[in-house]
Amino acid sequence: MAMAIPTKDQVTEALRGVIDPELRRSIVELGMVRSIEIQPSGRIEVVVALTTAGCPIRSHFEQAVAQRVGELEGVTGVGVGFDVLSDEEKGNLQQTLGRGKLPKGALAKVKNVICVSSGKGGVGKSTMTANLAAALTAEGHPAGALDCDVYGYSIPRMLGVNAKPEVNGERKILPLDSASGVKVMSIGFFVEENAAVVWRGPMLHKAIQQFLEDVAWDELEYLLLDLPPGTGDVSMTLAQLLPQAKFVIVTTPQPAAQSVAHRGAEMAKKFDLEILGVIENMSGFTTPDGERFTIFGEGGGQMLADEIDVPLLGKVPLSEPLREHSDEGTPLVISDPDSPAAQAIRQAARGIIAATPQELPVLQAAPAMAEAPPIGGTPLPVVQVGPGA
Repeated sequence: MAMAIPTKDQVTEALRGVIDPELRRSIVELGMVRSIEIQPSGRIEVVVALTTAGCPIRSHFEQAVAQRVGELEGVTGVGVGFDVLSDEEKGNLQQTLGRGKLPKGALAKVKNVICVSSGKGGVGKSTMTANLAAALTAEGHPAGALDCDVYGYSIPRMLGVNAKPEVNGERKILPLDSASGVKVMSIGFFVEENAAVVWRGPMLHKAIQQFLEDVAWDELEYLLLDLPPGTGDVSMTLAQLLPQAKFVIVTTPQPAAQSVAHRGAEMAKKFDLEILGVIENMSGFTTPDGERFTIFGEGGGQMLADEIDVPLLGKVPLSEPLREHSDEGTPLVISDPDSPAAQAIRQAARGIIAATPQELPVLQAAPAMAEAPPIGGTPLPVVQVGPGA
């Protein structure tokens, strides 16, 4: 008598025993089981959707699924395939984990959070973030810079800070002060120099959430967040945690860069986040004798601003001093405020000031939510303050 082949419900029940080691929940509960195919021969094909294509524990899922399903009576073989969760599915996952908002009191002293984003790397987003923060502070509006580009952190170098943050008596991490007066926090302060950060989406979420919750951001009018390029896990995490944040999009005159940056704008709109405007970087190069070259084309920033119906905050010319001062950790807006690039960035900063409230806090009290399970992984090391430190 032929052995009965298991049903889809039986396979699903077996998969409840496959636990994500970081989130500590079943892949069924987390919505990570994309499909189950049961063949007449008794072979079972399971597709698991991961939070990121480069998931470092992919082999764990492959082995655990094969073992759990293979133990069912009538199974002759198990195939395990992988996919990646969609943006919507990642949002649902965050809701399942109870991580939709920051707790009451987080960022209570910060009036405005500005997310600086770009559709692709290499357009000068981090350079703009560092100089905008310095320009806002120079204009009399205290600003901080949070380096959320976890994989490509560069804000510490651009603002000339390199030390281990300390912890105050309330167990809050103290941001570092740059020479330009900007408060700075970055994952770069907690890892070895030039070390690669290889984290999954949920761990990135936890790190970013800790920077927002557990850093003592005192009285700031602006907290600028340097986002990773594109619309990945970090950008979506911030969109969910900071429902009243505003976006500034950095692009270049090149039409190809403009079309990619448009995707970032669409993500902001999807989460009902306000876009303050567009900054066009590398906007032409002028020689000492006054001749101008449009090396990266012309008009991409204005085209993007027109398409998403926001102002063009500034056109920052291609400038060797801007690059040199960023490498030296001395923002151009402070070191050479009268240079054309610095003037364009300061103009953009004034546009941000004009478009943002100066009184209302960024976050309202969030409703009580179920406590999320702890996430494993590498904790953020800090330096203790006080005797014995």
